[in-house]
Amino acid sequence: MILDRFYPQEWADSVYELDWDLWHQKGILGAVFDIDNTLVPHGAPADERARALFWRLHELNIRTCLLSNNKEPRVASFAREVDSPYIFKAKKPAVRNYQKAMEWMGSTPQTTIFVGDQLFTDVYGANRAGIYSILVKPIHPKEEIQIVLKRYLEAIVLHFYQRQKNKGELQ
Repeated sequence: MILDRFYPQEWADSVYELDWDLWHQKGILGAVFDIDNTLVPHGAPADERARALFWRLHELNIRTCLLSNNKEPRVASFAREVDSPYIFKAKKPAVRNYQKAMEWMGSTPQTTIFVGDQLFTDVYGANRAGIYSILVKPIHPKEEIQIVLKRYLEAIVLHFYQRQKNKGELQ
């Protein structure tokens, strides 16, 4: 189906509910994250949950990279708070910066996961790069108008994703 390219390999409520110990056991070496509405509400600074998550990932020797379409001041300040390298103005869903993130982390598509809240940028880009993609629900409903409009289209894609998953057609 043409929509498959937008389907995540996994759909979770929150980045903070993922079992990072299990990902470590499965051999994951690198985790790439979107920031806004994935880790914190849009435009918010890193909070205690985000700092604790990145501390835990570093403790597990899972390297991290922030991949954002946002401008450098926003991404750099967040990255400092969580002690992570970053790529700003990433032009997601273009594959190049997903590959650059893996290069920096010393990981491959098979040993990397990507976590984000948007299908048409985050998940689609990760899928194109061959990276395991995890879609999380947006943290906060307040979003920029262009994202609000994309959410309507995402709802259609997720309807078909859920239908295929319920039929056992997806893993």
